Amino acid sequence: MQITVNGETHSLSAADSLANLLQQLGYGGEAFAVAVNGDFVARAEYAQTPIGDGDRVDVVAPVVGG
Repeated sequence: MQITVNGETHSLSAADSLANLLQQLGYGGEAFAVAVNGDFVARAEYAQTPIGDGDRVDVVAPVVGG
C-alpha cells in the first residue's frame, strides 16, 4: 500500500487505521493534528479512521516562538 505522508511516499504492508499508521511512523504524544485527504480528523477518531492505498496524510505540529 502506498500512502503519502507530509509529501513523502511510504510503502506499508498494512495500516488499517490512522492510529496504526501514526504508530508505525513513530508519531506519539499530543502535539500534532492530522488531516486525511485534506480533512482534519479529531484525535478521538484516529482508531476508527480507515487508511487506504493512495491516501494523503498531513501531520501538522504547532510552532512555538515569535
